[in-house]
Amino acid sequence: MDCVIDRHPCEESPRLGSMTLNPIPESVPRARRWFRKCIAPYRPLCSVDDCVPMISELVTNAVLHGRSDDEWVVRVEWFRDGTSLRVEVHNPGFPAGVRLRRPDADDAHGRGLLLVDSIAASWHSGPSRFGGTVVSFELADAWPA
Repeated sequence: MDCVIDRHPCEESPRLGSMTLNPIPESVPRARRWFRKCIAPYRPLCSVDDCVPMISELVTNAVLHGRSDDEWVVRVEWFRDGTSLRVEVHNPGFPAGVRLRRPDADDAHGRGLLLVDSIAASWHSGPSRFGGTVVSFELADAWPA
């Protein structure tokens, strides 16, 4: 399994879609591509172009920092939450390890959550309902009230 896409969640759910990805570098462009394709029918008012780099950063972090002794996956889910779009990225890593860093100018890494913090209306990290960690972001005014 490289990628599993859920394009048709049940109507009663606020979840608009999800994907399950192997924890490999190739999953990052796959997540960007599939999110664009799967969110398009919902016609969000927010910028999908803003969502894509944030998804890219969070999936990259999940692939790099997720840890398990068993076989594991990265889960990406997106929801309509009132007028907002919420995107969650789940991995089996430790929630305490997620933190906003302020890298020095010559640091090669550490800007992912800074990017999310600067674009999203809000972001959150904590324990995932699947076990491990969830990092999510929200874009306000994605749909009319």
